[in-house]
Amino acid sequence: MTLIAFTNARLPDLEAETLTEPTAVTVDGGRIVGVGRPVPADARVIDLAGQTLMPGLIDSHFHVVAHSLNLWANAIAPDSLAAFRAAAVMEELLDRGFTTVRDLGGADLGLVRAVEDGYIDGPDLVICGKGLSMTGGHTDLRERTDVRPDALGWRLGNMGVLVDGVDNVRATCRKMLKEGARFIKVMANGGVSSPNDPIDSIQYSDDEIRAMVEEARNANTYVSAHVYHDAAIRRCVELGVHSLEHCNLITPETARRAADAGCIAVPTLVAYEGLKLEGAALGLGASEQAKIDVVRDRGLESLAIMRDAGLPMAFGTDLLGELRKYGGMEFDLLAKVLTPAQIIESATIVGARLCGLEGKIGVIAEGARADMIVVDGDPFADVTILGKPEKHLTRVIKGGRIARETDHAGGKSA
Repeated sequence: MTLIAFTNARLPDLEAETLTEPTAVTVDGGRIVGVGRPVPADARVIDLAGQTLMPGLIDSHFHVVAHSLNLWANAIAPDSLAAFRAAAVMEELLDRGFTTVRDLGGADLGLVRAVEDGYIDGPDLVICGKGLSMTGGHTDLRERTDVRPDALGWRLGNMGVLVDGVDNVRATCRKMLKEGARFIKVMANGGVSSPNDPIDSIQYSDDEIRAMVEEARNANTYVSAHVYHDAAIRRCVELGVHSLEHCNLITPETARRAADAGCIAVPTLVAYEGLKLEGAALGLGASEQAKIDVVRDRGLESLAIMRDAGLPMAFGTDLLGELRKYGGMEFDLLAKVLTPAQIIESATIVGARLCGLEGKIGVIAEGARADMIVVDGDPFADVTILGKPEKHLTRVIKGGRIARETDHAGGKSA
């Protein structure tokens, strides 16, 4: 691979909450080999002219198989069609500067490999396989009159599988870990998009969740839980769950317990804004729409609660189907409560930790992957520019390769 030096680059300093003075970052073989070092004589030089060079963004809660908000239509699509649709979604994510995506249910090892082998020009995927749902739980999409045991099964476009009982839970966790899952996902609480479970419903028994946690720990990984309600969040913390998704209804005491336990939260506020704007038009029923308001109204408050408790937060969007166009709005929502440095950290360093890739991605440091983006503007002055790639994103560097370069790039190649 060609040695490339990005010169006159300003890097984010999260401790100082400002950009550095212009410096050089050198890349070779998909890795960063120099930061602030003299530029090698044989390097291709790309002068960024003072633009911001920062780590590639990480979306820590996404579903690449959710091509449509109609989850049933996604699930019954032929696997081959679901894979092509997922590829289009993934390429769109890379267009927006996301070089790594943590998939919270649906994607399989085939999609991971397709990126690694160059068939999909998208972000690297960190997958959980399918989300685990009990009968009647969050990914049980069947109507109450549908008595088929599991009409969706392991189809690629399906985000979850129905599993009941400790022994079945153990076997399913082992199956997914064997097939490439990097962590386990459990639906431990009611959800917005599922038809039969209230937001405050507690899902799975303690013993079932303990079994998931044990199987994950045996494989040197962790369990991630879909949770909104405070009681569900607290129970998951007590049972050893590490990653807490959504958390809109969390209380200060539970947030402190989660922080003390070393948990990481992933708020996904933009998902509810998108659903509020277009959910009804896209087919969500009255019960689902009512649940949207319950979680949406507490979203910003939950950010402040988790921030004050010292609970680390990773950036996530959880936007399904047609709502993906609202992805940039998450930065606007977070900026109402968090500082730019906290938001940048959530989309880089904290996300890397959740992906099990701390020090390898989410940083610009020697030895790290050369996954970076170039931004025309100062994200410390206005962090919302990270959500406006069409105006401010000038380059995406993935594995040392310039994967995207826009017409408004201000840097010069030499």
